Amino acid sequence: MNTFKITIKDKVAILTLDRGKSNAINAEMVSELTDMIRNIQADGSIGGLILTGKENFFSAGLDLIELYNYNEIEIKDFWGNFLTLIKTAGSFPKPMIAAINGHSPAGGCVLALCCDYRLMAEGKFIIGLNEVPVGIIVPDSIFNLYAFWLGKPLAYQFLLEGKLMTPDEALQYKLVNEVVNSSSILTLAERQIRKYLQFDWTTWQQSKLNMRHELIQQLSKDQSETLDIMLKQWWSPSSRAIMKTIINNLQKKS
Repeated sequence: MNTFKITIKDKVAILTLDRGKSNAINAEMVSELTDMIRNIQADGSIGGLILTGKENFFSAGLDLIELYNYNEIEIKDFWGNFLTLIKTAGSFPKPMIAAINGHSPAGGCVLALCCDYRLMAEGKFIIGLNEVPVGIIVPDSIFNLYAFWLGKPLAYQFLLEGKLMTPDEALQYKLVNEVVNSSSILTLAERQIRKYLQFDWTTWQQSKLNMRHELIQQLSKDQSETLDIMLKQWWSPSSRAIMKTIINNLQKKS
């Protein structure tokens, strides 16, 4: 695997995103994550999954520098596959914990939202969905995923504002469950997942799927029409200009 590292510790898989400095999401990462989550789901020897990042980044979201240069077929495939990844992670029956060790805007936040429990490192980090200011139309499935945790009024408001939160704000709005010291985040994530693993597997997993039934239905819907609208806007001069400005700023920082 080129975009993450995987270790198994006492029946728990620890998947550490490991792509470049900021774990930005590209087509390769989407494909590899989808395959690995499916493999972990099918592996009876693995009880649950912890998803984390490295250094000061959980994931900076989509790799706009790479995606900007995708052709029409490549970007359509990317978005279709990204939504499949979210459906796969969102309907994962085993316990999945996010150890958000740093910045987690946009696509990084979406990955964390798929999890059952989120711990975030304290510090000057941001988390949230800022697609609208970037010029990207938010798919219905991602709105529903956000609303599953925040409730529809806040998800609606925050999405339209492109609100990014500090760890303490994320805790206040129940986007994360705990804000902890970064040095202990993995230890605490393991402690939480083992609380879940002490229960009967069938009972716990079926209960999770029951409570996520409507969400899973929403994540599984045919989103071809939504994708067509998204892609039309993706290629619009206004969105291309916004993305180009963001890319120029990112390249200056690097």
